Amino acid sequence: MYNQIDSNKRKTWLLIVIFIVLISVLGYFLDYATEAGSGILIIAIVISILMSLFGYFSGDKVALMTAGAKQIKPNDNPYVYKMVENLCITAGLPTPKVHLIEDEAINAFATGRDPKHASIAITTGAISRLENEELEGVIAHELSHIKNYDIRLMTVVIVLVGIIALLSDMFLRMTFFGGGKRDNGKGGHPVLLIVGLVLIVLSPIIAQLIKFAVSRKREYLADAAGSLLTRYPEGLAKALEKIKNDQAVLKRANNATAHLYISSPFRGTKKFLANAFSTHPPLEDRVIKLRSMA
Repeated sequence: MYNQIDSNKRKTWLLIVIFIVLISVLGYFLDYATEAGSGILIIAIVISILMSLFGYFSGDKVALMTAGAKQIKPNDNPYVYKMVENLCITAGLPTPKVHLIEDEAINAFATGRDPKHASIAITTGAISRLENEELEGVIAHELSHIKNYDIRLMTVVIVLVGIIALLSDMFLRMTFFGGGKRDNGKGGHPVLLIVGLVLIVLSPIIAQLIKFAVSRKREYLADAAGSLLTRYPEGLAKALEKIKNDQAVLKRANNATAHLYISSPFRGTKKFLANAFSTHPPLEDRVIKLRSMA
């Protein structure tokens, strides 16, 4: 488990470095196409660093806002809050901020940059439809993500995916509206056109590859660690079975934050590609592994 924590820390900084390098290379091509000097490249580097820092320090707020999560105090829902507190005491973690998502679907996620700046969000559907030990298993799973520093890696991914999409849109617009001095008044420069088209085609793939950097093993690890925390693997196994059979689809599901949840919020949809490129292992496999621990 400690090796996984160290690995996730390294992956976080590696992702940030790759992100900065990617933006810098794109800035270079943009500079070349527009003959604007080194200014664009410098601006691209500065923007990439600033956005990386924003993702590190504020990505959790973006995720919670996107999900429509609202923070609660101990008196707002004593049942859920005390459950989180008790599990945190067992895990040796500070109690994260607890949020509720008004949605009938059964789901939950954790976010933040470290255990001292963490949040956990749970749907009202999970609270009302899961038994006590099942909800404990779900919360323990999310707390394990916090303890393993998975949340830091997942938070950065949100911003990386969004910036790549913005870059694709930027190049597309510049391609159609002219690219600078090299175009000589004849529309977008061929180099800019090619880069823009390549980005448009590759950006969804690049975004998925970044999501895949958040290894599927983190889900298996969180399942195992959560079960060790509750000492009852069957509780989480039953919760995952209910999630698998759940017909409700999360209303505010978002591609940029889908990887945060305990199970893909697009489950049950007919989006073949969304399932084929899922960052989550099959629920059936997770249940089998959990029951093998019993």
